[in-house]
Amino acid sequence: MKQRFSSLDVIAHELSNSLVTLRLANVYDLSSKIFLLRFVKPDDKKQMIIDSGFRCHLTSFSRATAASPSVFVTKLRKFLKTRRVTAVSQIGTDRIIEFQFSEGQYRLYLEFYAGGNIILTDKELNILTLLRTVPPGEGQEEQRIGLKYSLENRQNYLGIPPLTKDRLQAALRKAAEQSENAPAQKKQGKKGIDSLRRALAVSITEFPPLLVDHAMRVTDFDPTLKPADIANNDALLDHLLRSLAEADRVVKEITGSDIATGYIMAKKQERTDKVASGDEETERQALLYEDFHPFKPRQFENDPGCTFVPFEGFNNTVDEFFSSIEGQRLESRLHEREVTAKKKLQAAKDDQQKRLGGLQEIQTLNERKAGAIEANVQRVQEATDAVNGLIAQGMDWIEIGKLIDIEQKRGNPVASIIKLPLKLHENTVTLLLDEEIFVEDWDDEAYETGSDVSDSEDEAPTKEAAKKVVDKRLAIDINLGASPWSNAREYYGQRRSAAEKEKKTLESSTKALKSTSHKIEQDLKKGLKQEKAILRPVRKHMWFEKFTWFISSDGYLVLGGRDAQQNEILYKRYLRKGDVYVHADLDGATSVFIRNHESRVDAPIPPSTLSQAGILAVSSSSAWESKAGMPAWWANADQISKSAPTGDYLKPGSFEVRGKKNFLPPAPLLLGFGVMFHVSDESKANHMKHRVHGGGSATGTSAKGPESTVNPTQPDSDDEDNQRNASDDDDEESEENNGTSTAEPRQNPLQFTGSQPGPDVSQSQQGVDATTLTSLQDLSVDDEKAPTTANDDNQKPKGLPSPVEVDDTKSEAGAESSSEEGAATPSSTSTKQKGQAPLPRGKRNKLKKASQKYKHQDLEDKLAAQALTGATAGVKKAEAEAEAKRALEAEREFNEQRRKAQHERTQQEIAKHEEARKAMMEAGEDIVDEEADEAEKAVSLDTLVGTPLPGDVILDVIPVCAPWTAMGKYKYKVKLQPGPMKKGKAVKEILSKWGVDSLVKAYVDENSSDVEKMWPREVELVKGLKAEEIVNVIPVGKVAIMLGGGASGAARKGGGAGKGKGGRGSKKQK
Repeated sequence: MKQRFSSLDVIAHELSNSLVTLRLANVYDLSSKIFLLRFVKPDDKKQMIIDSGFRCHLTSFSRATAASPSVFVTKLRKFLKTRRVTAVSQIGTDRIIEFQFSEGQYRLYLEFYAGGNIILTDKELNILTLLRTVPPGEGQEEQRIGLKYSLENRQNYLGIPPLTKDRLQAALRKAAEQSENAPAQKKQGKKGIDSLRRALAVSITEFPPLLVDHAMRVTDFDPTLKPADIANNDALLDHLLRSLAEADRVVKEITGSDIATGYIMAKKQERTDKVASGDEETERQALLYEDFHPFKPRQFENDPGCTFVPFEGFNNTVDEFFSSIEGQRLESRLHEREVTAKKKLQAAKDDQQKRLGGLQEIQTLNERKAGAIEANVQRVQEATDAVNGLIAQGMDWIEIGKLIDIEQKRGNPVASIIKLPLKLHENTVTLLLDEEIFVEDWDDEAYETGSDVSDSEDEAPTKEAAKKVVDKRLAIDINLGASPWSNAREYYGQRRSAAEKEKKTLESSTKALKSTSHKIEQDLKKGLKQEKAILRPVRKHMWFEKFTWFISSDGYLVLGGRDAQQNEILYKRYLRKGDVYVHADLDGATSVFIRNHESRVDAPIPPSTLSQAGILAVSSSSAWESKAGMPAWWANADQISKSAPTGDYLKPGSFEVRGKKNFLPPAPLLLGFGVMFHVSDESKANHMKHRVHGGGSATGTSAKGPESTVNPTQPDSDDEDNQRNASDDDDEESEENNGTSTAEPRQNPLQFTGSQPGPDVSQSQQGVDATTLTSLQDLSVDDEKAPTTANDDNQKPKGLPSPVEVDDTKSEAGAESSSEEGAATPSSTSTKQKGQAPLPRGKRNKLKKASQKYKHQDLEDKLAAQALTGATAGVKKAEAEAEAKRALEAEREFNEQRRKAQHERTQQEIAKHEEARKAMMEAGEDIVDEEADEAEKAVSLDTLVGTPLPGDVILDVIPVCAPWTAMGKYKYKVKLQPGPMKKGKAVKEILSKWGVDSLVKAYVDENSSDVEKMWPREVELVKGLKAEEIVNVIPVGKVAIMLGGGASGAARKGGGAGKGKGGRGSKKQK
């Protein structure tokens, strides 16, 4: 089975097409020699597996990473994290791949030969860190931190020499000479095909041996020929040259295509097992992967036992091959775990049966002994009387034994039933008594017959046909101090004790066996789950998961931007007719967009959805840390614009709201963390009745216009007048001239509105200059005119509405630079007008005397004197400082011009989009982004459910953070409040709690029929979530989680299992 890359398998161009321009997000340990690298860029994520010395490829499977990084990984993170991949290439034709980061500032080399290595260098190839330190030795180059990594001695680093007839002939002759000089035993032990292969592998290094064999078969060249015969024959030499040309063609075809087709060579094997999908067939054919290549080898095409499985992309081929190997290893480990568990369970059962069987045998034996005593009462009495008589006579115990032995030899019937040696020290004697089974009544003759049978073996066959059946004699201990009936009663008592002990043992062993069986099954399940977590496919994220999102209780998709750039993307790509914009006048509040259903854009958004979107907007602001519930507001999509009142366009992430803002009542700051399940298209029909469809279902507050909405928190006219009196006089006069009255909420220290700007409000929020309104060119063209900062609202046109800019940042950078230039201009002008100040009288006299003294010196003498005295050093220093200052000013001016040009381009793009959007809005149409529209159509929100129903096919699980009121139908959910715990730790605790609950049998429904309990498929998917991957789902910083109640509490209180949510942080749904 192939384990290591060849020089042709190192297809660097395919990696280059996939990874260039991506940034390295992180590096993880999978084992001591296997590492996982994650590359990201917007809307694109890649994972690459590096097995040092063996393989390197992209993977579509998620693997369990180490809990803490190793020293090597820590250093890789230090130098490469967040660096952009700028180039991926192969070093010559050697098995080395070079990754360049940040335009070659850092280089990562992967070696796939010998012991393998991973080496990180700087741009000058100085080794910064490496996986394996290589000591100096024969045939290997020393590699350690601080040395320079050499590339000149790599295979064909300076270029592949041309494939000519002379080069091939020289290579073959050299191989022939080496073969002649080799020892005789080595020459005889090799075939011709191996000698030719070795000769080409050593000299023609650009082609792997397997590719050369393939080319020979394609061109019908005999591979068994010897190198010497080919070198001396021009026809054979030309034929071999054509074969190598075919190999070169295959290499160019592979490296010339963007995506190379890969082939996995597999063998068919009959396996007898049960298909995992539940198929009843026990016989099926399985493919066992043996090898992989970027071409289809001709030498294996005619092999009936081999089959080729093609894959699009060589990375997919290698990923499938090695993932299959990992799967086979996983299957072997699972089988071993199952066999071990079965052995443990069978051993526990055998031990129980052994103990019970022993107690049953004791009961049977005691009953048989008691019956034998009762059947031989007279003989037992005779034997005990005889032994007691000898003891009473004072005979020695040894003599008594000898006497009984002598009597047995004489045929004494009493002595014959006594078994030696005697146990007189225990006051007992062992008697051999017959066990009789009667068919009819027996008499005294039967007793005589029984003794005859015991004495004569020859008569046994004839006597067995009699009315009674005699068993073998039993050795029974008889107490000499008790009568035969007392001895029989004692054995009956022992039988009863054994029966009671058997009953108790059966009860206790049954419980113990059940407990042991349950423990073994739990250990097996735990082991299986741990093994399954090693390798699983990576879930493909949906288009809206890059934003802050949730689905409201009414079925509307609510999106929020994580930063200003995402706010801009949501506005340009996804804001359409019928949508609603929700925001809060708080520091850090995100912009929230409610997507209306495409089939009914004219239907109003329900009040519950508006309230939930408002909770998200307020929770993402500074109000979360202050634990103060503040109101949010909403506006329709046609009220949102990027154009400021001055005619300029706002920076990314800032929007202008024209018209009335509809304020929402303050809501408690309660969020929830939970998971939604992605079900199949066939299963979504079960949930359609739970969705809200049709405009008639939404009643109450309408989101289609301020005229149709009555804001419950809107103040009356008296409150409005009082609020206007509290504002500046200029603002009051402006509102009176415009003739508009804007409903404003009661002022709060954490809240500001458009009529009362906060301390960090930009100039466009405080007022606009009348000159600026009449001459817009002055802002962008004339750099010498300084903008006026005074508020002259009386000169505003009466028809202009009172817009409010939705931005809580400071003023524009362009306005600041413009004001700085304007402020600096008058001062420089006044300085030029003043001229130079006159010198003092003493200084004038000194200058006059110096001029008289040195009037005969020319310029050369003056410079020479200054050089001798060191007076020119200050002049040179001043000139250098002036030159540096001029260069700094030039660079600053260049950067300023570049920023202005970029700002102008941005303004032009925004203006173009705004004009198109305005035209489409007036026409009643939407601006459709084709890419965004295709992504939306590819995902159906109806397939995302909070609680699966019986019969649903669950495909995947999606973590989500939403307002608590929107998670009423979620099965897995936990309440979040403002608190001191970091969200990463909170997510780990939540996942840990769900994992612990899944181990409780009372909380899990193996049949997947009880919607109140956890299902095995749900548990499997939830356990696959990683805290570090889903922590960014929570849009706030620190939280307090509420895990109380649930099924755990119900079980403790005796409320029965399965009546809660399995301890998943939610209350019981009524």
